[in-house]
Formats: sequence, C-alpha cells, structure tokens
Amino acid sequence: MTDRSRQWTAALAVIGDEILSGRTQDKNVAQVATWLNEQGIRLAEVRIVPDEPARIGVAVNELRAAYDYLFTTGGIGPTHDDITVDAIAAAFGVPVIVHPEARAILEDYYRDRPGGLTEARLRMARVPEGAELIPNPTSGAPGVKIENVYIMAGVPYIAASMLEALSGKLEGGKPIVSVTVGARAPESDVADLLRETEAAHPGVAIGSYPFFRDGRYGANFVIRSEDGDLARSTSEDLADRLREAGFEPVAGGL
Repeated sequence: MTDRSRQWTAALAVIGDEILSGRTQDKNVAQVATWLNEQGIRLAEVRIVPDEPARIGVAVNELRAAYDYLFTTGGIGPTHDDITVDAIAAAFGVPVIVHPEARAILEDYYRDRPGGLTEARLRMARVPEGAELIPNPTSGAPGVKIENVYIMAGVPYIAASMLEALSGKLEGGKPIVSVTVGARAPESDVADLLRETEAAHPGVAIGSYPFFRDGRYGANFVIRSEDGDLARSTSEDLADRLREAGFEPVAGGL
C-alpha cells in the first residue's frame, strides 16, 4: 500500500546538446513537474546534460540514488547521435539488447509505412538488458524503464503520451495544492509580510514571483501545501495582510 504521508521525490535529466546550445527550448520540465505533482511526487531537481556518454552516466547514477524516481528526456530516437540508451546501460553495467516486444511493436507500426522497419528505426527497440517498456500510443516507439529510471522521448507531445501511460502506476504521496494571490506590490515592500505569513502557517511554503508591467511593479505569491484547506486559508490570511499594508490583493494572481 502506498504511504500517502511520505514525501516522494523525483529528478529529471534533460539530455541533449541542442538544449544547452539554445537551439531548442525545453518544454518537458513544466509538463513533467505538473504530471508528477498529480501523482503525488515532487520534482526536486532538474539537470540538463550534454550528449556525452560519461556525463549522462554520472548524472543518472547520482540522481537515481538521490531520489525515488529519475526521468530522462531526449536521445532515444533512430539516429547515430541518440545515445541515451547506451549511456544508461553502461551506467547500470548491463549490455544493450533489442527488446523483442519493442521490435514487434515497431514492425507493426511501420508495416504499412514507406521503408518499413529499417535498421535505423530498429534502434528504437534497443534497451538496457532487464528493462521494461513504457507504452507510447502516439508514435509507436516505446519508452524504457529500468529500476527507478524512466527513459522517455525528448519530443514534448510524445513524452506527454508516455507520461499518460504511466498515470496511476507509480507510488506517490499527496499532490501539492497551489493557490495564487497577486498584488501590485514591490517584493521589497512585502518581504517581511510574506515571511511572517509563512511562519504563522506551518505546512505551507510561499513563493514570490515579481513582474514589471504597464510601468508598475507587482508580484504573484504562490502558496503551496499538501493540505488544500490550509493553502486556501493561508491565501485568505495573506490577502488580508496585503490589504492592511495598502496593497489590493487579486485572487488567482495578476
């Protein structure tokens, strides 16, 4: 039985030179974090790792040991520079094999497509020995699970499909509830107010996210807690304190 009182954690390794160069903007961090929260798992660390086997191996071994789960995105396609599977297999000290079920999935997927199942496409059936498959309803090629490591595609809509296939299948705790209150208040004017509000409500964390818009400073204050009622009551208290300080609060943020 899942221990709902325990805080379950995960890390995400975003793999790819194209992310580090700025050529591609990563979109997976937000969707992985959101999905994990729905599973009652907190995303505790994100690393962006280059396409270097040794660097991938170091990151994987460190993160899988530090957290309950490790998710990786990127580097599992059909081209020669897709090296994530090889690097993770090396990190686990196991060989790479062609998974028979993955091969059958790809044979079926490409049966009526031009070119069929080529050697390049067959690369997407390669997994570390002992790994399981993560279903991919979107594009055929499955993701890979080995122990507490989940290896997923870098293409965001394909990664989203793999996450959906995993929904409800991981052990987790209580989802974090977030409530936002906004105000046209410079952070420096309300720093003490925020600290005092957080201290008055054990079990919540308050984050401040400033902006400058229409020539005026402001900020959105996000109250987070595993207890939804506590998050909401804290937001009401914060709104009252902001109002008393001369700043009109806006529920839901600005």
